[in-house]
Amino acid sequence: MQAAVTPSLLGKAALVTGASRGVGAAVAHGLARRGADVALNFRSKAARAEAVAELVRAAGRRPLLAQADITSLEEMSHMMAEVERAFGRLDLLVLNASGGLERGKPPDYPMLLNRDAQLQAVELALPLMPSGGRIVFVTSHLAHFHSDEPVLPEYEPVAASKRAGEVALRQRIQQLEERGVSLVVVSGDLIEGTITPKLLQRARPGLIEERRGQAGELPTVEEFAAAIVDAAGDEGLESGATVYVGSID
Repeated sequence: MQAAVTPSLLGKAALVTGASRGVGAAVAHGLARRGADVALNFRSKAARAEAVAELVRAAGRRPLLAQADITSLEEMSHMMAEVERAFGRLDLLVLNASGGLERGKPPDYPMLLNRDAQLQAVELALPLMPSGGRIVFVTSHLAHFHSDEPVLPEYEPVAASKRAGEVALRQRIQQLEERGVSLVVVSGDLIEGTITPKLLQRARPGLIEERRGQAGELPTVEEFAAAIVDAAGDEGLESGATVYVGSID
């Protein structure tokens, strides 16, 4: 059943990074179903992004295909200019794109992607964001609780860099609040069907089943995306709030 259009998102303009598949695609669709026009950021998978755009159109909202490597200042600047031309403003910025397990990348790539690029996206988006705007930073429990819980050595650079990105964004909360913009963090357990658990499973066979046994169940892509969409539109959430999806035990 289609979600009801809520006043908090009706007519809003949103940008979702990493929106061509998985959680990002589901978030973009969810935002559109609640009334937002959505800019769909993707790096290279144009066909996948176009398929998500069709879902946005089917929900009666306007999509914008927004190709950019989020680590590139030039590409991101161009993308934000396209968003401004298409929507005139940006009410919601969902920082979903992340990574760091890709092969052939330099050692500093996780920090470049998960911290520096996130900050860059915020700085470029802020001139377009009116008072009442919201930034949602999407992370994982492995990263959010990085300083408290050990992680697989293979995932350490990603967890550390995503945690660094979250900390750096939180340090800007006062700056954001001066502009009337809030920051909310959404942290998820291992998400069924997403790429990160699959990659970690290769390093430690049985990891997913082990975590499912500890937690009872793992969130699905749809459940995680729904929580992100809710966080984007929930005016009752204070800036700096963290929304947890799945067990934190």
